[in-house]
Amino acid sequence: MRWIYAWLFLSAALPVVGQSPSDPGSSGPDQRPNILFICTDDQAPWAMGNSVADGWFDYVPAAMTPHMDRLAKEGVRFRNFFTVTPVCSPARVAMLTGHYASQFGVTDFIPSTDHKLFDPDHQVGLDPDRCTSFAEVLQDSGYHTGLVGKMHVGDWTLPGNQRFHPTQLGFDYFMGLPSGGTSPKDPVLEVDGVVSRHRGLTTDILADHAIDFIEKASGQEDPFLLCWHTRAPHGAWLPVAPEDWAPYESMDPELPDYPGLDVQRTKRRMREYLASTSGVDRNLGRILGLLDTLGIADRTVVIFTSDHGYNMGHNGIEHKGNGIWATKKRPPGPIHHGTRVISDKYRPNMYDLSLRVPAIVRWPGVVQPGTTIESTATCLDWFPTLVAMAKSPMPAGLELPGRDLTSLMTDGPPADWDNDLFAEYHMVHYAQADMVCFRTPDYKLIRDRANEGRDEFFDLRSDPDESVNLISDPRPHIQTAIAKLSTQLENRLQRLQDQTKGSNP
Repeated sequence: MRWIYAWLFLSAALPVVGQSPSDPGSSGPDQRPNILFICTDDQAPWAMGNSVADGWFDYVPAAMTPHMDRLAKEGVRFRNFFTVTPVCSPARVAMLTGHYASQFGVTDFIPSTDHKLFDPDHQVGLDPDRCTSFAEVLQDSGYHTGLVGKMHVGDWTLPGNQRFHPTQLGFDYFMGLPSGGTSPKDPVLEVDGVVSRHRGLTTDILADHAIDFIEKASGQEDPFLLCWHTRAPHGAWLPVAPEDWAPYESMDPELPDYPGLDVQRTKRRMREYLASTSGVDRNLGRILGLLDTLGIADRTVVIFTSDHGYNMGHNGIEHKGNGIWATKKRPPGPIHHGTRVISDKYRPNMYDLSLRVPAIVRWPGVVQPGTTIESTATCLDWFPTLVAMAKSPMPAGLELPGRDLTSLMTDGPPADWDNDLFAEYHMVHYAQADMVCFRTPDYKLIRDRANEGRDEFFDLRSDPDESVNLISDPRPHIQTAIAKLSTQLENRLQRLQDQTKGSNP
């Protein structure tokens, strides 16, 4: 009965624009919003039309993304939103749990059973007995929860691995990829508990099931949380629908200027990557249209983000934290695994383009449309933010390093907002690297504890592209800045170590 009244008095219950959801007079507990959490795969912020149009990234072609652009106009857009590990599995663990993935033993992407690096004797996954997910918190407070698409925090199809299934991590419903990867066409997916091959484009199939979930959930009394985790624009990018390929077929994309870049190959791959991104955007349009048609757009928060960023010729590489050289000749400096050189193909990195992700929040009646936020935020912040949006109680004793972003979105940053970033990537596949990073708005320090001579320091004020490594620059102001960031980095590492040793997580 309470939801009948909520429907009748919805317009009166919605908070005014700019009003904090916890303020007196804002919507009460019976008007908790639906939440649509969209996480794309491998999408850089520059692969969005709105990001390029405002001059943020002026050296890459704008993707044709009218529906992402619409979200940015109708919501809040973060310009400095980061993952804390620039590769799939640990980024997703951090997003889901609100903790650094290394605290759960997930440090690199988890190979699927058909991957050449798959090791049946060394299974890695997110153990639900050791963590709490934001989906669990919302589920416990009455939300109907669903996940459609890619999870990639443990392969549950193997004997003894059933605990890694999404339904063990707070989701009432799941359909999607049983592991980290699948084909862009005719994918192997789990539907209704059965893993089998499905005909069609993966991008469209996942969107079809997201639409089905929303249609069914919109008729229920409880609010819903749907995590729609797309496969695209993760490679392989082709095939795509003809309408997604059409804008790029004859495009001559502009590329970053890097010595020795394989220009023709990178231009071809840029076109394919952007076409895959347009496939996501086209289906985003379908889902936004559905919210309008069902009459629930005004009471549905839409969040759009990605697991990590991407490089396409930037800094001479392609890919993310486990970057691959995109130059015609590989620069010197092979990566070692112990005493053995295993690859000079990979360029482990913590460039901003690998760490920075798109982040847009459309929250009707609460956030001011078209707002841009410059303050630093990370994927660790989604957990407390979603819990606050849902007006769900935080589990007793659960201490999270992230911050609730709701007041930042409604009131702007307080004077003491911390814009520093600590990130990590312990690369164990393809090459070995043990990178930790401390970033301020002015500088970035990267330590690679597995490869001597691979530390980096960038002055982001004069070198936002991170093209000049100043780690050995003798100038006093540079060495003073390095020393300061080094101390801050060690403090963060000690804090992380103390938290990992303790009971939380």
